[in-house]
Amino acid sequence: MITAFVLVEAERTALANLGGQLQQIEAVAEVYSVTGVWDFVAVVRVDRHEQLAQALAENLAALEGVSRSQTMVAFDSFSDLDLDQFFAGGS
Repeated sequence: MITAFVLVEAERTALANLGGQLQQIEAVAEVYSVTGVWDFVAVVRVDRHEQLAQALAENLAALEGVSRSQTMVAFDSFSDLDLDQFFAGGS
């Protein structure tokens, strides 16, 4: 599974609704409203790089109110959580 962290800067008029719109993108697993330069962090999880490109280029970038974004693709995870099992419905 490919995990990417997408930092999103929103236009001021979009701050109230953009988090929910980001969450509606199929590949987006989680969205956080954050402090600092960026307004949101979206966690994207997909099986193939093509799906990541589609989620970003066709879906996220098309949302009204997104000023800019920066994507970081994770190479490895150092968590004790088995995220694949978690997202497959296991515990």
